[in-house]
Amino acid sequence: PTEAPKPTEAPKPTEAPTPTEVPPTPVPQLGTPENPLIMALAPSATTQELQTGGEAIAAKLSEMTGLTIKTVVPTNYAAMIEAMGAGQAHIGWLAPTQYVVAHGKGYADVALATIRNGSDHYGFQFVANAEAGFTSYYDVATGKSTADAATALAQFADKKPCWTDPLSSSGYVLPFGLLKSLNIKTKAGAWVQGHPTVIKSIYLSPKGEICDFGATFVDARANVAKDFPDVNDKVVIIWVSEPFIPNDNVSFASSVPADIREKLSKALLDLAATEEGLTLLKNGGYSIQGLKAVDDTFYDEYRVYLEASGIDPTTLFK
Repeated sequence: PTEAPKPTEAPKPTEAPTPTEVPPTPVPQLGTPENPLIMALAPSATTQELQTGGEAIAAKLSEMTGLTIKTVVPTNYAAMIEAMGAGQAHIGWLAPTQYVVAHGKGYADVALATIRNGSDHYGFQFVANAEAGFTSYYDVATGKSTADAATALAQFADKKPCWTDPLSSSGYVLPFGLLKSLNIKTKAGAWVQGHPTVIKSIYLSPKGEICDFGATFVDARANVAKDFPDVNDKVVIIWVSEPFIPNDNVSFASSVPADIREKLSKALLDLAATEEGLTLLKNGGYSIQGLKAVDDTFYDEYRVYLEASGIDPTTLFK
């Protein structure tokens, strides 16, 4: 029998040529006009003051380093930490508790600490309206308290405080921690954002209209003296702490390369060494009178205080 013809093999389909990979669009180098460095300022003073002052500092740093730097003032301390973690802010002027949280999350590393009144540490104060009937335990001549905290602050029981921000060391975390440790229970506080705003709120509250007392850094009254020349008569200091809080700092987001960190740190230290630079820093919203190089150990003692206050700052992070 004749053999059945072998089936012709179906021709192999020609393989589609491998598409040439489109190279990823290169990200412009950090610090160029296409990818500027973002300098974020903690909102502890008024936004306008910080924006204007920050832009002047950024312009000078750009001139000194050749890097393009833009300024932002986030709405609150937590938003600023998130921005540093997300690469939306590269240079942060961070308050102490804010820094401790940001560093703990792996978002930021400190480079410089600010200096004010010859010191790199500061204290907090409790203030009230002069007409509110509270007793002051503060000696204007020495700048010290005349009684212990338990004696001075007992009068705030069941009164309403004005706080700045949940992550503000001197405007909430430590004053609140102190009241808590002394078992002084107050009413729920009013969050007014910023130390000058606390002072203004107290100024406008002779009868507790906004709040009965407030807490700020020492001495935040100076920040509103231009608008309220009689602020020192109307807003009195009730009690001050010892200066144990590390000053605000300049930190870099973890994503910022070492060469850019070094260049900017050097430029800021050089800036602080000139009269023109000091004027820019002083008018930047934080009343800075100098800068010094520090590392994370600068905050070790403060972490001990935070722990003792019974407040875990990460729980304040909204």
